[in-house]
Order: sequence, then structure tokens, then C-alpha cells
Amino acid sequence: MWTADEIAQLCYEHYGIRLPKKGKPEPNHEWTLLAAVVKIQSPADKACDTPDKPVQVTKEVVSMGTGTKCIGQSKMRKNGDILNDSHAEVIARRSFQRYLLHQLQLAATLKEDSIFVPGTQKGVWKLRRDLIFVFFSSHTPCGDASIIPMLEFEDQPCCPVFRNWANNSSVEASSNLEAPGNERKCEDPDSPVTKKMRLEPGTAAREVTNGAAHPQSFGKQKSGPISPGINSCDLTVEGLAAVTRIAPGSARVIDVYRTGAKCVPGEAGDSGKPGAAFHQVGLLRVKPGRGDRTRSMSCSDKMARWNVLGCQGALLMHFLEEPIYLSAVVIGKCPYSQEAMQRALIGRCQNVSALPKGFGVQELKILQSDLLFEQSRSAVQAKRADSPGRLVPCGAAISWSAVPEQPLDVTANGFPQGTTKKTIGSLQARSQISKVELFRSFQKLLSRIARDKWPHSLRVQKLDTYQEYKEAASSYQEAWSTLRKQVFGSWIRNPPDYHQFK
Repeated sequence: MWTADEIAQLCYEHYGIRLPKKGKPEPNHEWTLLAAVVKIQSPADKACDTPDKPVQVTKEVVSMGTGTKCIGQSKMRKNGDILNDSHAEVIARRSFQRYLLHQLQLAATLKEDSIFVPGTQKGVWKLRRDLIFVFFSSHTPCGDASIIPMLEFEDQPCCPVFRNWANNSSVEASSNLEAPGNERKCEDPDSPVTKKMRLEPGTAAREVTNGAAHPQSFGKQKSGPISPGINSCDLTVEGLAAVTRIAPGSARVIDVYRTGAKCVPGEAGDSGKPGAAFHQVGLLRVKPGRGDRTRSMSCSDKMARWNVLGCQGALLMHFLEEPIYLSAVVIGKCPYSQEAMQRALIGRCQNVSALPKGFGVQELKILQSDLLFEQSRSAVQAKRADSPGRLVPCGAAISWSAVPEQPLDVTANGFPQGTTKKTIGSLQARSQISKVELFRSFQKLLSRIARDKWPHSLRVQKLDTYQEYKEAASSYQEAWSTLRKQVFGSWIRNPPDYHQFK
């Protein structure tokens, strides 16, 4: 059917060919992260699918995002015209929502073929049965999925953990990569990061890049059973080893890859102790800011939410009979743990019950590719050799959607690149994937459909603000409320006055 490497290669080629130079990292000095949604269409006749002759599927990138930044809470705006979170995964998902809006417009106006077919009720649609969506990310999502056990090696590839790192609130919200307080110290080209390291006797050799070895990192892996107790928030060293199926006696866990994402208020905090006990796993986390805390939940938390509520969000749920779920997640070559991914994206929500009809915790397939993103931090670091200056994250974010009008959107600090203080607040200073612009696209869709053909949820009451339209998606709101009550009670939600725009 398809492989993780095929998905990664398709996304890397799309990035190279379809995305412009504008918004991409400056060679040898900047790096970025990449994420995308890939549509996979199976042929109508699957009868010929055999091990010797697998069915050929059609793969197409329908949305893509790059980015590593978030804005602090002091920069948030109540009119919905700024991007709060510009991490690649979030940009790709918002770009996907643009694509879904366009496809709903095609379906509703009967102009062209669409990914949607009529549902069982008036005004609602459902995804064609021959289609699935696969999410690609060049790196593990920040937060819980990036807390990965690090094994004991004959040579230590990492710098010591400094105690004051845990209290450094000024760490830049730059990436999904770990140990921001230490990372500059680990960028010495003469350090062991470029050497091949050996595990303890009886285990395989691994190439070490990006500051540490990659435990069980480079195989094409698929999701397996979730280990009991994987949600525990205070795993010991032996517990972390068990989570990655590593026997403590053969290769001892001596540290963990760190995430810059901070525990949300109300959650038990990280211990900050040196070594493997530094983090507690399974917790909700927010992306850090440079001296100004963000209100953006980690990508691990957001992707776990999408796996229960769907990627379409509340607005589009008005038009859909069932949520739009991802069937698989593919991660590029990077430090990786299958079990950490399982725990973060599926395991924390696996016991959620009493969800409304159509909603459920999905059996998400999780795979890793052997292909490295050429503009990832580790790839750029390996190529830059003795280039002067620091290696820094790219400040821009690129959004691309498979839509006919303005498919590209390049932003910096939450606004279209080139926006000045004088133009903030104008129409041209809005990203195509900002809340207010996605809401405007939603309203444009409504205007093209006769009112008597609207979904029931939109016909029964007069709605005005963004908040009112979101709240009126009752099944989605019920599912979200259930998820918060049972698992994500400490989730940070923006006050209602940030959603009162029209």
C-alpha cells in the first residue's frame, strides 16, 4: 500500500518543489521543522491486493506547514487575526482545515468532484470511503512524545545537565527539540555527536546525531500494544526502560531527551533532577516563551486531542456527519521512541468513555521513516561544519494548502511576513489560516448554500460571533467536555472574550 519512507519522501519533495524560498531557513545558519497531511486514495477494486502484488494507492500532499515558534500571551489579540502557535504541526493542521473548507464548498455547490459525499441528514457530508489521511512530521511532537529514554553508552554524547536549566523561564519557544538550556554547549563539532557509538554488549550500534544516540530510532516501526501503566507520571529509571522495551541490565537508562514544553498549572511538575528522573511523563504541557509564557499547549497534547475529536475543529463539525480523523502518523528520522509516541498520542486517552456518536479514541498507526529532513537542526548542523555564527531556528512559518486561491501563506510573529506596526489590524495583515480568516471562509461557505439546505445545527438558532458558532456544534462540544473531564482537566483554554469577533 504505502510505507513511511514513501510518505516522508513525498513531503520532502513537495517542500522542495512547491514551497518558495521565502520563509525557508537561511542556508547553514537556520533550521526548521516540517509537517504535512497526505491524502491516500485506494482503488475501487482492492481484490487484487496480494503480498506479491500490493494495491497501488494515490498519494497527494493536501496541506503543509513549517515553523518552530509561538507568541507569548501578552501578544495575543482578541480579534483572531494573529497566529498564537506556529509550530509546524499546528500550521499543517490549520492549512488542512483550509483544504477541508474548500472541499466542502465543492461538495455543497456540486461544481467538481470532492472528497465528501452526502451524509444521512440534510446539509451534512461524510468523507469518501476510499480516502484516508496520514500526518507527517519531521520530528517527534514537542511535549510528552519527545520525552525519550537515553541509554548508557561507553562515551557520553550529551553534556551534563545543569540544575538551573529547569528554572530558566526565558528559554525561547523555538522547537520540538530538547534541552534548550544546554543545546548551545552541545554544538561543538569536536564533540562525540558525529561519532558512532556502541551500546552495551548484546545491543546494536547506532549512529549518533543531534547530541545523543537514538534509542530504537531508525527502524520502520508500527504501533504495537500499549503497555500497562504507560500513563504513569512518575516513572523510575527502570520504568522508563520498560516503556521502551529495554532491559535495565543490558543498557541502562541514564537520561532522557528533554522537551522545552513546561507543565501546565494544576499538573504535578517535573522534578528537575539530573538524569532520567528530570521529567515526569504523561503530563499536559505548554510551549515555552522567551520571558513571556505562552498559552499554547504542546503539539503532543494537541495531536492527542485530534485523535479523539478529529482534525476538523468545531466550526466544520456543523457540516460533517463524523469527525475527520488521521489514520496514521509518520515521523522523520530523529530521536524517537515508539512507546513514547504511543503514550503521548493514544495511551493517555485510551480509557475515555461515553463520547457522543461518531467520536472515539482512534487506533492510530504510528511509524517512523529512515529519511532525514534536510533542513532539520541535526541535518544543518552536520553540514555547516565550521560556519561562523550560531545555528538558530528559522523565524518564519510557511503554510500551504491544496486550494486554488492563495495556497501559500508566509508568516513571522503570527502575522504575514513584512507586516508593520502600522498595518496590523488591516485585512492584508491577516494570515489565511488565522482564526478570523478561517471563520470568514466558513461564513463564505454558508453564503453559497441556500438557508433551507443548511445543517440543522445552523438553522435552529441565530448565530453571530465565532464563539457562538463554535458552541453551537453540540456533538463536538460534548466530546471535548468529556475529554477534559476524564483526561485533560488542566488544559489551558483562552477566555471567551478572545472568541467574540464576527
